[in-house]
Amino acid sequence: MPANPIVMKPVVILGVFVADTAYRAARQPRMGETILGTSFTLGPGGKGSNQAVAAGRLGADVTFLTRLGVDPFADMARQTWSHAGVKSAVIDTPESYTGAAYIFIQETSGNNAIIVSPGAAMLISPADIEANAGLIRAAGVFVTQLEQPIEAALRALEIARGAGVTTILNPAPAARLPDRIYTLCDYVTPNETEAEELTGIKVSSIDDARRAADSLLEKGVGAVIVTLGENGALLHTADRSEHVAAVAAGPVVETTGAGDAFNGGLAAALSRGIEPLEAVRFACAVAGISVTRPGTAPSMPTLQEVEALLAKR
Repeated sequence: MPANPIVMKPVVILGVFVADTAYRAARQPRMGETILGTSFTLGPGGKGSNQAVAAGRLGADVTFLTRLGVDPFADMARQTWSHAGVKSAVIDTPESYTGAAYIFIQETSGNNAIIVSPGAAMLISPADIEANAGLIRAAGVFVTQLEQPIEAALRALEIARGAGVTTILNPAPAARLPDRIYTLCDYVTPNETEAEELTGIKVSSIDDARRAADSLLEKGVGAVIVTLGENGALLHTADRSEHVAAVAAGPVVETTGAGDAFNGGLAAALSRGIEPLEAVRFACAVAGISVTRPGTAPSMPTLQEVEALLAKR
């Protein structure tokens, strides 16, 4: 008998698109100093948009909810989503601008430092979320981050939770959160820095990550996934704590967008009904491939590439 086909539930992602202006140099300049860089690129970015592109390239049925200005960067956003198979629910905002980001990339390590100006996306409001409540309720997985106003993210999580949708909060960039947001989250996915910001516990080891995750569970989170860079990720719930090793795919070129690749991969895996531990392993593979390529959205792998990498392990 033929195998049952995989039924993919829709993914809805609330977040920000920004145009990434990425500069490579040996180091960052000091205040008042000008240095020569080695390269410059302009491309699509924003945590939410990157996550949507990652999920779309993995074959997920994904819709991205945001605000954009009416300008060339908005055209870039729509082209990026179209190429990745991402549907969009855009609120056009001519009184503002489409966001942009400055990204410094250290030549020797590929590590990065980022300044984001979200522009129109900072005007996303609870009223915008109410206007798109039907879209959120129809999802199987809902994802948001903290680049748009927290009040909008909170209302979206409330709507998703009320409809029984699996909810993922990627608490990036790091910020203090209202206590009531935690009980709305099936998954919270901080990196080490964000976990420390949320809990006050410095994460320098896997045991530290477990302690921070316990603190988040006490706040009402269903499950915590602490991403640990080259050390993989920790899946921590009330009844299990599993460390998943990083999935190496080659030399590291750039770490920008690795967390977004992970979160998009996690959402895509959960939308396919993959159980949480395997979903984390899948997400690690998505991130592992992404860091071997320059750029953010262009670095996101296809489902075939991820499955091929995992098949080698």
